[in-house]
Order: sequence, then structure tokens, then C-alpha cells
Amino acid sequence: MFEKILLSVDGSEHALRAAHKAAELARTVNAKEIHVVVVYDPIPIYLGEPNMQIAITSRRGEAEEILKTAVQEVGDVPCPVHSGILEGSPAEAIIEVANTSKCDLIVMGSRGLGQLAGLLLGSTSQKVVAHAPCPVLIVR
Repeated sequence: MFEKILLSVDGSEHALRAAHKAAELARTVNAKEIHVVVVYDPIPIYLGEPNMQIAITSRRGEAEEILKTAVQEVGDVPCPVHSGILEGSPAEAIIEVANTSKCDLIVMGSRGLGQLAGLLLGSTSQKVVAHAPCPVLIVR
């Protein structure tokens, strides 16, 4: 049924609940693998050096902490857990990983940390639901 699960997290409370649900589902359906990803927005090139490098290092460090917490939340599952950090448009990156990894399900939180942008432009979860190559489970 759902052999390959993609879990997208951003450090929000909803994302941590999504991690818990993804793990629960993986145990229930005996998933073959889980992919956990954190996507952060690109750093504007106009920052210049050394500011750009400082911003990259900072965002990467935050993403690593978010990823570590999410993998801990997933806990013990009967399959390999692959993890990664990506830079780019979150919705586009999530869809690309789902396509590349041939995921059967995407699990993500209903509200992330970028709530103001979501109100103005449409949330990441809405964009993923609209363009995903597989079912999407949105966790509140």
C-alpha cells in the first residue's frame, strides 16, 4: 500500500505531529522506507560575501537540528530512514523528492512556520496537494 513514505518537516508543531503519524503509519503498513526532508528557502545572492556564507551556515544548522528532532520523533520503524536537507522552494522540492524516490505517500504538517507567506501566497501544503504525484496526508 504505502511502501515509500516521504515526511516533510519544518520544525513546526504540526510537522512534529506529522513525524509521529508517519512513523505510526510505517509501522502499521510495514513500509519499506521513509524519507525525511527539510527544505529551506534559497539564500538571496544579493547578500554578498561574507554575509551569504553566514546565512547559509545558519540556515543549514537550523535545518540539521530540525532534521535530527524529526528523525528522533520517527523513532523505531521497521524500515530504513533516509534523511536530507534541501535548499529551494519547499513545495517544489517536496514534489521533486516524491517523484525521484517514487514515494507512495507524502506526510506533512498542515501549518508550517511561514504562516504569513502562506496567507498571502498559498501554503506549502496546498501547493503539494495540488501537484503531488501521490496521495498526501496533512496532519493537524
